[in-house]
Amino acid sequence: MNKAENTNKEVEENEDIPLEETEVSESENPIVSIEKERDEWKDKFVRLYSEYENFRKRTAKEKIDISRISTQNVMKDLLSVLDDFDRAAENNLKVDDSKVIKEGIDLIYNKLFKTLETKGLKPMESKGTKFDVDLHDAITNIPAPSKKLKGKVVDVVEKGYYLNEHVLRFAKVVVGQ
Repeated sequence: MNKAENTNKEVEENEDIPLEETEVSESENPIVSIEKERDEWKDKFVRLYSEYENFRKRTAKEKIDISRISTQNVMKDLLSVLDDFDRAAENNLKVDDSKVIKEGIDLIYNKLFKTLETKGLKPMESKGTKFDVDLHDAITNIPAPSKKLKGKVVDVVEKGYYLNEHVLRFAKVVVGQ
């Protein structure tokens, strides 16, 4: 037998054997499994993004509420000082003694200061300290009265304040050169 006959005979014998299915089932198909995994990740992403947006909106609303409530509390505490000013103004119309008026103003000032202090306000001590750009605004420079005051705050034009250890207002100062 020659080669051609041999090959024909093998083909004829193989025809009797049924062909196996060449298709892969869905669970074994890599494309289907990748698409399924992609869809799962997409779903997780969408849910996570939605949760984040809800969190962001909720915290923004809470910040506004906290600010509003804290402002309300400060205003309530300052109302008693305002009432004291009203009483003092009414009383000052009847009193001619400047010493009594001065005492009344001092009492109201102390009450206002104590109220603000309980809310975290603290005055900045600047006079005689080294000039610091993080705490002071230099209004002007003058020749230092002594060598010790060179580069230091000679005078305070407007006091600076801290609110809860953060600068609320910078002190406006005169610096010695």
